[in-house]
Amino acid sequence: MMGKRGVAVGWALAAALGTCGSAGAVPVDFVRDVRPLLDVHCSRCHSGEQAESGFRLDLRERAFAGGDGHGPAIVPGKAEESVLAQVVRRGSGDLHMPPADSGVPPVPDEAVGLLVRWIDEGAVWPEGIDRVRAIDRSDHWAFRPVVPPAAPPVRMAEWPLGDIDRFILARLEAEGLAPAQPADRRTWLRRVFLDLTGLPPTPDDVASFTADDGPDARERVVDALLASPRYGERQAQHWLDVVRFAETDGYEVNTERPHAFHYRDWVIDAFNRDLPFDRFVTDQLAGDATGADAATGFLVTAAVLLPGQIGADDVSKRAARQDALADIIVNVGDAFLGMSIGCARCHDHKFDPVSAREYYALQAFFSGVHYGDREVRSEAADRLRAAILFARERQQVDADETERTAASSALRALEAELAAVRRVVYAGRFTPSEPTHLLRRGDAEQRGEALAPATPAVFAATAGLVALPADAPEQHRRRALAEWLVHPGHPLTARVIVNRLWQSHFGTGLVETANDFGRSGTPPSHPQLLDWLAARLVAERWSLKAIHRLIVLSATYGQSADADPRALAVDAECRLLWRFPPRRLEGEAIRDGMLAVAGRLDLTAGGRGFDLFTTRGGLSGFPPVEAFSGPGLRRMIYAHRIRMEKESVFGAFDCPDAGQTTGRRRQSTTPLQALNLLNSRFTVDQAEALAGRIAAETAGAADPIDAQVERGFILVLGRAPASDERAAAVDLAREHGLAALARALTNANEFLFIP
Repeated sequence: MMGKRGVAVGWALAAALGTCGSAGAVPVDFVRDVRPLLDVHCSRCHSGEQAESGFRLDLRERAFAGGDGHGPAIVPGKAEESVLAQVVRRGSGDLHMPPADSGVPPVPDEAVGLLVRWIDEGAVWPEGIDRVRAIDRSDHWAFRPVVPPAAPPVRMAEWPLGDIDRFILARLEAEGLAPAQPADRRTWLRRVFLDLTGLPPTPDDVASFTADDGPDARERVVDALLASPRYGERQAQHWLDVVRFAETDGYEVNTERPHAFHYRDWVIDAFNRDLPFDRFVTDQLAGDATGADAATGFLVTAAVLLPGQIGADDVSKRAARQDALADIIVNVGDAFLGMSIGCARCHDHKFDPVSAREYYALQAFFSGVHYGDREVRSEAADRLRAAILFARERQQVDADETERTAASSALRALEAELAAVRRVVYAGRFTPSEPTHLLRRGDAEQRGEALAPATPAVFAATAGLVALPADAPEQHRRRALAEWLVHPGHPLTARVIVNRLWQSHFGTGLVETANDFGRSGTPPSHPQLLDWLAARLVAERWSLKAIHRLIVLSATYGQSADADPRALAVDAECRLLWRFPPRRLEGEAIRDGMLAVAGRLDLTAGGRGFDLFTTRGGLSGFPPVEAFSGPGLRRMIYAHRIRMEKESVFGAFDCPDAGQTTGRRRQSTTPLQALNLLNSRFTVDQAEALAGRIAAETAGAADPIDAQVERGFILVLGRAPASDERAAAVDLAREHGLAALARALTNANEFLFIP
């Protein structure tokens, strides 16, 4: 690269050669004159996929388009309107390029003149001379149609129980690997119980299954678990992670949302009813139109600033409104599309084919949605309101005092009855849609063109393009978007949800980045299997239980977790599923399991959540509840969830804090986890309760300690102790008491892991 003096002399010579008399001026040539200028002064920052401000000068079409929110950088024939010419001139202030601290030499005046003249002459940049090729961001596996493949042939033909196994086995055989031996029946039973319901099997469950020799024994177990109310509670937890559900507003005040629990209850009920997933999507976007009012709580699960936290000026209000709308877009993109659409708020997406313009066109679908409570209308409430109105009118016109007194008494009774039947949900308020504008750099004060609701063009060939008029009714907008999302040809909706189901069973999805199917995410480990599952979901009328059933009854799921050193060397993370990958239970399931084996778990479902902290909101902090009783012994999904505050014991087990969407919980191992499980007041209390249960159930045994040890193992681990375990456990119980044994059992990895 030339020094500053050499560059200046070079540009001066070029400018002189190009301006030898106006009549015979030699036109500025891009290759000879302009590209060397760009190479020296611009290319360090403005080339490649990671170009600053999204502005590339190494590709013709990207150079003319300009960067994030700046408009066209090169306007042929009009240098004065071209951003590129403006920013390289001296005196262009903060926008002067290249920046003084960049280490790149400034553009000499002579070179600026040359650049200006090139633009004014028409900015001729010939086709086909770029030294790099643009990446077609729409040419990506996730945006292609779902094509259901035929199951591949396999050599080990006796192993597969269905097509899922054929896809898995074909990949294993291609890598020279073989599946593990089947898990024993007790292990499989414990695995499927924990997986589908989040609770361990009872001793009766284990005894019944191990004694059942019927060929359909596993099918009957799975069907019973899928029909259990516990199934919905387990599956809902995964979904609430994705949508960052909490029952406070968040940020500095963390004010309680007392009616937010209705959305949590709706999600649990939807899973239990096996609500078809296309309806599951539709209800969450437009449940006010489908009779599922609580479902639109999905739209407002994120944190939001309250009026007192927003400046009183209009600028602050507009900025806060944009933040609130942005979180709705993030939820829709992450949860249903597996795409980081929110990245296009300030500029065209850096990786995926979503422009800032398309981002704001999507925002227009939700421009009438506001965070807050909404009363759900009902026939009973409407009748009572009419009766109250009539009673008030009669009271006003009635001249007789005794009748007036009776009317007042009746009116109070009607009002009390109305208060009892009124149902308020934190599920958003809907007003006529506001105008939506393309915002430069996401700044609400830099409004561009007005935009009507429309879906991204990349999906036009698969799911079609929804483009509504600017005056489309508010509710119609959300319904139209929902219908587009569940279009049978949509390439993402079915793929994303079946991947989440696969992840719930194996710990990792076929696509590891469950919330990002875009170009910055990971490719699927088994792309054909992913498409087979997606197509099967649609064929099964969007039944999630049908997909769960296929997975847990497969030979792949039924493998043991035994490690093969040779397979570990090839695939240490078990992405090819040559064995069942064991994993630790989530914090909620650990807590629920401890209560269950202690005989204290309260299975009351639904309603207002119990408290994990002594306060539900405000600025006074969140001291944890130490001892639990009554409602505090319910499943942890029914706990009142405070945003950004983790539960004091089980929050250490990587429970999300509802600050951001969590597509997949990463698992850490920390000293705090072990200390919490050994020494917390909660675990000590449950160990004592478990000891009391063991003692009661072994009363009258000839050898009490030995019987207690046996019963403790069966209750907690679902099996009798081995001889060495029995000896150690008897010594522990004799020396330190039965509660110490109970605490040791519930701290065992065998209790804390899905085997």
